[in-house]
Amino acid sequence: MMAALEQAGARVCGTTDQFYGSKNENNGIWVAADSNPELFDYYSERWMDTFGVDPKLNKLVEDNGWYFEWYDPGTMMVWEN
Repeated sequence: MMAALEQAGARVCGTTDQFYGSKNENNGIWVAADSNPELFDYYSERWMDTFGVDPKLNKLVEDNGWYFEWYDPGTMMVWEN
């Protein structure tokens, strides 16, 4: 999934384990949402149905059994269902 996100233009920083500094149950993906305003927009109302994620990117992630979750306005986590 990390490679697919990068290929779609998202800036992948690493895993959620790296972000939190320790192992967690569901190892997710850490994305710098603030580096990609064309894909992520925490404050805008343009992608209300996908909670601020570009619909094409959201579909790619969901079609592969993952989902997005905001950590803060500049940080997005991607978790496996």
